[in-house]
Amino acid sequence: MAARSAPSCHLRLEWVYGYRGHQCRNNLYYTAAKEIVYFVAGVGVVYSPREHRQKFYRGHSDDIISLALHPDRVLVATGQVGKEPYICVWDSYTVQTVSVLKDVHTHGIACLAFDLDGQRLVSVGLDSKNAVCVWDWKRGKMLSMAPGHTDRIFDISWDLYQPNKLVSCGVKHIKFWSLCGNALTPKRGVFGKTGDLQTILCLACARDELTYSGALNGDIYVWKGINLIRTIQGAHTAGIFSMNACEEGFATGGRDGCIRLWDLTFKPITVIDLRETEQGYKGLSVRSVCWRGDHILVGTQDSEIFEIVVHERNKPFLIMQGHCEGELWALAVHPTKPLAVTGSDDRSVRIWSLVDHALIARCNMEEPIRCAAVNVDGIHLALGMKDGSFTVLRVRDMTEVVHIKDRKEAIHELKYSPDGTYLAVGCNDSSVDIYGVAQRYKKVGECVGSISFITHLDWSSDSRYLQTNDGNGKRLLFKMPGGKEVTSKEEMKGIHWASWTCVSGLEVNGIWPKYSDINDINSVDGNYVGQVLVTADDYGVVKLFRYPCLRKGAKFRKYIGHSAHVTNVRWSHDYQWVISIGGADHSVFQWKFVPERKLKDALHIAPQESLAESNSDDSDSDLSDVPELDSEIEQETQLTYHRQVYKEDLPQLKEQCKEKQKSAASKRRERAPGNSIRLHFIHGYRGYDCRSNLFYTQIGEIVYHVAAVGVIYNRQQNTQRFYLGHDDDILCLAIHPLKDYVATGQVGRDPSVHVWDTETIKPLSILKGYHQYGVCAVDFSADGKRLASVGIDDSHTVVLWDWKKGEKLSVARGSKDKIFVVKMNPYVPDKLITAGIKHMKFWRRAGGGLIGRKGYVGTLGRSDTMMCAVYGWTEEMAFSGTSTGDVCIWRDVFLVKTVKAHDGPVFSMHALEKGFVTGGKDGVVALWDDSFERCLKTYAIKRADLAPGSKGLLLEDNPSIRAISLGHGHILVGTKNGEILEVDKSGPITLLVQGHMEGEVWGLATHPYLPICATVSDDKTLRIWDLSPSHCMLAVRKLKKGGRCCCFSPDGKALAVGLNDGSFLMANADTLEDLVSFHHRKDIISDIQFSPGSGKYLAVASHDTFIDIYNVVSSKRVGICKGATSYITHIDWDTRGKLLQVNTGAKEQLFFEAPRGKKQAIPSVEVEKISWASWTSVLGLCCEGIWPIIGEVTDVTASCLTSDKMVLATGDDLGFVKLFRYPAKGKFGKFKKYVAHSTHVTNVRWTYDDSMLVTLGGADMSLMVWTNETESYRERRSCDSEESDIDSEEDGGYDSDVTRENEISYTIRALSTNIRPMFGVKPHLQQKEPSVDERPPVSRAPPQPEKLQSNNVGKKKRPIEDLVLELAFGYRGRDCRNNVHYLNDGDDIIYHTASVGILHNLATGTQSFYQEHNDDILCLTVNQHPKFINIVATGQVGDSADMSATAPSVHIWDAVNKQTLSVLRCSHSKGVCSVSFSATGKLLLSVGLDPEHTVTIWRWQEGARIASRAGHNQRIFVAEFRPDSDTQFVSVGIKHVKFWTLAGRALLSKKGLLSTLEDARMQTMLAVAFGAVPSVVMSVCGKITYCVEWWLERTMGLCLPCIPPCETD
Repeated sequence: MAARSAPSCHLRLEWVYGYRGHQCRNNLYYTAAKEIVYFVAGVGVVYSPREHRQKFYRGHSDDIISLALHPDRVLVATGQVGKEPYICVWDSYTVQTVSVLKDVHTHGIACLAFDLDGQRLVSVGLDSKNAVCVWDWKRGKMLSMAPGHTDRIFDISWDLYQPNKLVSCGVKHIKFWSLCGNALTPKRGVFGKTGDLQTILCLACARDELTYSGALNGDIYVWKGINLIRTIQGAHTAGIFSMNACEEGFATGGRDGCIRLWDLTFKPITVIDLRETEQGYKGLSVRSVCWRGDHILVGTQDSEIFEIVVHERNKPFLIMQGHCEGELWALAVHPTKPLAVTGSDDRSVRIWSLVDHALIARCNMEEPIRCAAVNVDGIHLALGMKDGSFTVLRVRDMTEVVHIKDRKEAIHELKYSPDGTYLAVGCNDSSVDIYGVAQRYKKVGECVGSISFITHLDWSSDSRYLQTNDGNGKRLLFKMPGGKEVTSKEEMKGIHWASWTCVSGLEVNGIWPKYSDINDINSVDGNYVGQVLVTADDYGVVKLFRYPCLRKGAKFRKYIGHSAHVTNVRWSHDYQWVISIGGADHSVFQWKFVPERKLKDALHIAPQESLAESNSDDSDSDLSDVPELDSEIEQETQLTYHRQVYKEDLPQLKEQCKEKQKSAASKRRERAPGNSIRLHFIHGYRGYDCRSNLFYTQIGEIVYHVAAVGVIYNRQQNTQRFYLGHDDDILCLAIHPLKDYVATGQVGRDPSVHVWDTETIKPLSILKGYHQYGVCAVDFSADGKRLASVGIDDSHTVVLWDWKKGEKLSVARGSKDKIFVVKMNPYVPDKLITAGIKHMKFWRRAGGGLIGRKGYVGTLGRSDTMMCAVYGWTEEMAFSGTSTGDVCIWRDVFLVKTVKAHDGPVFSMHALEKGFVTGGKDGVVALWDDSFERCLKTYAIKRADLAPGSKGLLLEDNPSIRAISLGHGHILVGTKNGEILEVDKSGPITLLVQGHMEGEVWGLATHPYLPICATVSDDKTLRIWDLSPSHCMLAVRKLKKGGRCCCFSPDGKALAVGLNDGSFLMANADTLEDLVSFHHRKDIISDIQFSPGSGKYLAVASHDTFIDIYNVVSSKRVGICKGATSYITHIDWDTRGKLLQVNTGAKEQLFFEAPRGKKQAIPSVEVEKISWASWTSVLGLCCEGIWPIIGEVTDVTASCLTSDKMVLATGDDLGFVKLFRYPAKGKFGKFKKYVAHSTHVTNVRWTYDDSMLVTLGGADMSLMVWTNETESYRERRSCDSEESDIDSEEDGGYDSDVTRENEISYTIRALSTNIRPMFGVKPHLQQKEPSVDERPPVSRAPPQPEKLQSNNVGKKKRPIEDLVLELAFGYRGRDCRNNVHYLNDGDDIIYHTASVGILHNLATGTQSFYQEHNDDILCLTVNQHPKFINIVATGQVGDSADMSATAPSVHIWDAVNKQTLSVLRCSHSKGVCSVSFSATGKLLLSVGLDPEHTVTIWRWQEGARIASRAGHNQRIFVAEFRPDSDTQFVSVGIKHVKFWTLAGRALLSKKGLLSTLEDARMQTMLAVAFGAVPSVVMSVCGKITYCVEWWLERTMGLCLPCIPPCETD
């Protein structure tokens, strides 16, 4: 079976022939080490001319098209093409990646440039807008982005003499950019009369704001500022492709084949015409020049690199050649010498020496060449042409022997027979011709039978047979030389082939992936000696397989470097090398073959570091020797965590249901109930699919998670505190090294990681935006500043965060298979490991990317599934636990040894100061010494060892251990069965917390007079829980089958349990022993209820639509209720025990008489009058209001009414527990909702005295106990519920001003050339002043006079026409607020009108202006922090959100000298309506006019956007920071007050609560101010009521009416 594993030999890239000169410019430089750096195909090459040696950078996955050299001349940046192209910054000395910049550009990266000190990098994309992007490349972070131009940009450069200025040029334009804040603002160069408007191809910046640029017509244009001041005509006779600045001056190179050198003032020094030199030729075109000292490097269009020494300028030295334009298909190797022959569409045939790495002969033919072959004796070289002819040359001197044209279509393949007598020629017209070599190539035979073009040929060793492949993938055999087809299987079997280059045939079945198109493998070549096969395909990959390769989908090793199609591949004559050629990249790659025996010495070459793996990640069949997955792991890998509806979808779903809402909102709805509930205790721990999620905190409490709750358990007091910030299942948990903060990751469409404090239980940071579906592993770095997380999307993305700032530092695709664990290196914060299914990877950070190397197992073992991993006592050492019970010990990326640790998988490990502790599926905790030499001690988890103080009972001995943690003298253990145990070092075990095991929990019953409840689950257990003070499991019993319902008898002595096989039993409630059992049904028993009073009858409802009624005393079935059309979901008795109310899956509400079971039709009016013993129904008029607006996507699964019939609690499919006032009549009742369960809440029950509510989560297997807090009892608590779904429309009041302002639509002055239609009538034509409400919609300044309409905005004709603003009358008050401020101790005031900020001196009446805005200013604020004195922020109207110059922006400027400090372009479409500085002055808050009224927080000095979130669906008028805070602010607007907190990158908001004031309605709020105690907020509401409201924290405390407005107001 070895045939399907990857071969153990290896290829190493040794040499690349070629240079990318076509469609690229400025891509050739000298490094500091005097080496030459350039690129070809997808490889960066560093060539040392002194040693004639190449080094390769292989971090790209597609063609490289741009290159920039760092000012230190060691680092290189390269950009590639592709759907998701990225930029790599790498070290030309070590050829290792330093940083990866990605996730911004599409299509490709056209140009790159570093700034003067090398800190920033600018890139230009190939997308339709040619986006320009500025990076802080070391951090991998984008600083700014803007659309570049509508047409291609060819070159970009930083101005090295002015900070923050750039110049870009391209098709018919040149642009001068300035970078301020996060805004890149361009000004177009003005050509004027000095020169023609034309395409600029290259540029260089000089002192005194001068820029030199090379144009398409060969002139050099000289710019000062943005104006063209002179041209140097005829510098070249055709386009200037490259310009390079150095200390001595400038070098330019053009399409005319000339290099010109200029001094620093651009006076000519000399000309070198390469066409005239001995190596030159007609049509030579220069694409790249680099001048350093007395050496000049020149790269040409035809893939040559010349080196010119200035004083011998007529003798350029040719240091690299390659094929040029056109595809490269022909490849042949010499039969006896280390030579390779290539031929291309550029009509040249070239012979390369594989030993000297040089071109030794070249000959130009008449036609494009498509294939080549060399005769056995090495004398003749045959070339097949595109026009259907073939030519034979003598290898010695390249003279022609014969030229024959028998066909009209291209010759794609030809081969000499092994005995040298025949030449077989395969043509695209599907024929193969046979020629006799000795008869001067006379045609001697023809093979007919193929139906498509011939792709490959092979001769048999005895030259008697030929096999062919055609484009349809058919393989045919012919007898030679006649060409008769061979069909007999017997005859085929005996043939030995001299070579194997065919892609179809038994021997090469395995090279095809399981499901693939037939012609995406272009070439193969078999090496019989080494038993390996090399293939070349359409995806730029060269692969090594074992040969023969019989079974489909074999394993391989893969090598990348070529960009697109690899057209041909061959072994050299002695199998030392593999030669591969690239079609479109015209390159020839020479790979050294490293056989198995050498590999052992050459360990250093094993794991090749690149962003794409060299090993066969993507060979799809599994290795034959990979062990079966453990059943538990298998179960876990099959969990998907996908939801039909994510919580994030709810707002959209509600929007879609707006219409239903409107009709319902017209009716007056019941208020939400006064009671509220508070989470008190949770029974449960998530162990079945999580690992290492249980820790001690600093003060010895225990932190873990269950459902959507982070739990902090105090084991002394047996109490729990909860972090309730998540809204769906938490899947992982990690603790900060200081043991005070915790990170938890959850399920979601855009899932988040929350970092929270275990003391205050407040979120510190929320990280989201880079994962999909869920986060399955997190880990803190040793310094606690960083956090790594892994997602459960298809590529299991790994993200590294700076969690305090909420910033993503780096991101990478982890693996196709599931990753179980991520661990950060405690010694080096930039390194981490991930482990998972057949996967152990070692990562290091490189800027915005992570570079992974697979763990190298070598001969020690096989790639096993890793379940856990830790780092050891040095940065090199790592340990991982496998699914087979071994511990693997790694040094760097190499597996050093394995130690058998457990029977079955090792699920958890923990590193201590002097050793390790491991836990496995075998239920054993093992302590090890520091090198895993010996096991010091083991603890088996057994029931016999349980200490008396345990809070429950162990279900079975040796439960599977999923988490281990040490601290406070104990070992903390979490099991798969949902138990948390504390093992004392001396042996006794205390059980602290437990819940149900895997499988859904549905059955729940509360005791009629004791605070206990019973649960029954699909895990086949029945359990009794104590709900108050001791919070423990009192009893447990295993059942034959899982159960879905249970019920206590009215006297509390018996407990009835319905099972999933259609049977039910009655047990003694104390001992849980069977009293009696029945089995009458086949389907699940879904509900079971005793009749009230004496409990004479028992009603048993099943999924097969019947309800059986039993007499409890006689144990006989006395009645059957028939008539339901679907399965039964809920049953309730009336107080007399005579009537049953039934709900079914088809949403029917039915009534049956007991005990006979006769169906009754009762009108809904009467139903209300009936007194029910219990109410668990979800249907009927009394609970119409409990169904949500989005009832289509979610079901209400359970309900329960308090015994005083006041409050109805419900549970639904989205995991919400809600409280309604009963009866909940009318649609969409108001409620209070609580999130703690993750998905389906399967059951809810009040205890006998209504003091507690018990809820069950189906899939999260948790039992939650809530305390009921009545209105009178409730203290002021912030962790209260969220409001209902609908904002009521009936909140009255109206004010014309507010309404008008809300409805203003701001027109946008996008470009100065827009002529805007005017509104209204000119003053002298007006009859009368229009009244306020008839005011025309807001319009802006009349269109500008015609003169300025042309695009030359910046052109100054005569200075007389220049106007200076002296005074501005007017102030924008009609739709703005808080926009006048005192400055300079009250000497000046600052305000705005139109697009001008005005500083008005009160003493002198003079004004000074800030005029950088290009559209109306809508808001203004002043920074109050003493460090930022006189600093003003203004926000303006703007156009679309594409970050161009017309986008809405906030300018931060100095009021005194009018200097712009920062410009923040924002994605608030339409405009910015409110700005506010934080307490420290470093943060700025802005609110947009877009439909979502987005709220954004900026770090304004850097121009970095920290957080952004939709604010409210109605207009927000003001948002202000609390005067003492950088994280808390309040926003007010139409019917809304919101209290916001900034946590890392996330904004959390809570609505203001109008709880205690009777009849308080949410008003429209117009302004906000903070009291002397900043947690007191005053807001002014602006409806007819005119009052001031006081808020404390987020609850309204007081409402003071103001003086009513008088009539004239």
